[in-house]
Amino acid sequence: MVSITAPAQIPHVSHKDALRVWVRVALLSFGGPAGQIAVMHRILVEEKRWISERRFLHALNYCMLLPGPEAMQLATYIGWLLHGTRGGLMAGGLFVLPGAVSIMALSLIYAGLGKLAVVTGLFFGLKAAVLTIVIQAVLRLGARALKHPLLKVFAAVAFAAIFFFDLPFPLVIAAAALAGALGAGHPAFARDVPADDDGEVHVVGDTPDARANVPAGRTIKTASLWLSIWLLPLAVLWIFAPGSVFFDIAAFFSKIAVVTFGGAYAILAYVAQQAVDHYHWLSPGEMMDGLGMAETTPGPLIMVLQFAGFIAAFHAPGTLPPLAAGALGGLLAAWVTFAPCFLWIFAGAPYIERLRGNKALSAALTAITATVVGVILNLAIWFAIHSMFRESAAVRGFGLHFDRPVLSSLDPLALALTLAAALAVFRFRIGMMSVLAGAAIAGMAITLAVHSGG
Repeated sequence: MVSITAPAQIPHVSHKDALRVWVRVALLSFGGPAGQIAVMHRILVEEKRWISERRFLHALNYCMLLPGPEAMQLATYIGWLLHGTRGGLMAGGLFVLPGAVSIMALSLIYAGLGKLAVVTGLFFGLKAAVLTIVIQAVLRLGARALKHPLLKVFAAVAFAAIFFFDLPFPLVIAAAALAGALGAGHPAFARDVPADDDGEVHVVGDTPDARANVPAGRTIKTASLWLSIWLLPLAVLWIFAPGSVFFDIAAFFSKIAVVTFGGAYAILAYVAQQAVDHYHWLSPGEMMDGLGMAETTPGPLIMVLQFAGFIAAFHAPGTLPPLAAGALGGLLAAWVTFAPCFLWIFAGAPYIERLRGNKALSAALTAITATVVGVILNLAIWFAIHSMFRESAAVRGFGLHFDRPVLSSLDPLALALTLAAALAVFRFRIGMMSVLAGAAIAGMAITLAVHSGG
């Protein structure tokens, strides 16, 4: 096998070729993390042969161990392997840019025209499709991740801990990672190791990479630089506007960037727990509307956090015009969400390269993945309660802390639309974008009919 590792020894991939490919990946990055990772695998491993199968899976596994959006971090990691820091910035930045622009435009439309029946109907329909997509994510991830009875226990305990007892998401994930690392020798945590790519030639192959040999001083400089870039807005706001919603947005989403493991849907569960129920920045319905936007635009699903920051500032603009405040809040949320991703990769990737094959880390990843199934199930039920029922009742006592639906408040139109979306996805295997478009059109038609009839 031939592996070309140092930047000066990579003649096969020019920066211009890489730019074209990363733009292509960015524009095709619909469908959530699974779809985005599949697009990168098809283009980078199978079509371009820029990276070997084993190296791709190694990068993916460790990006899944990091907090934040694993697909965006995977793009950054591979860009770094190909062209160093410049390549990582190109790959990661382009992965985020189309979604950031799209979400900002849709947020402005949503805030400015949200009271129109056609806009209300659009998001009414999207909620039904989003609920179905989240359920599909639970089933798909569960089929891949829960191949041992013990892992099913991890998922069930995680669901109960978050849904019924309202335990903090980071605590659940940390406990799972610790249990996995301590039980690394258990059969439940054994992971198949892909075979070598027999005879295949890749720009980045399976041999040790020279990039892993980074002096500690350089790592400290890199970490300091990206830590400063990440926290600069927070520091400025702490000095000049410490009590504002903008400082709260920067502080909250900075914390999100550190403590949220397990992918976009798991992150959404924690955001829903905090931004909706604790800070009261936006309603459950608005949260689902934002996820609908993120599902229908390119880029990471975590772009929904930009929408959450927009709505939080829009509702509490202070002295700024509401739309301007919303735009600033959205940009702040995006900045502190994605800047840490470059920190994790540029400072940590050399050490991640040295840890290829570490059994304890691999077992921790397996435990986290199983736990995330339960976390996403919690998100699906949370969405179902708030999209199909007009009222919920609090259940408190004996350690329990959850909301149950008031059955008499069931919305029959929402139920019918959700069942139709589920039928399209699970029975007729219709693609996600087609289901989202169909649900949006149906939602607009139903809402307009109700308004004209009223």
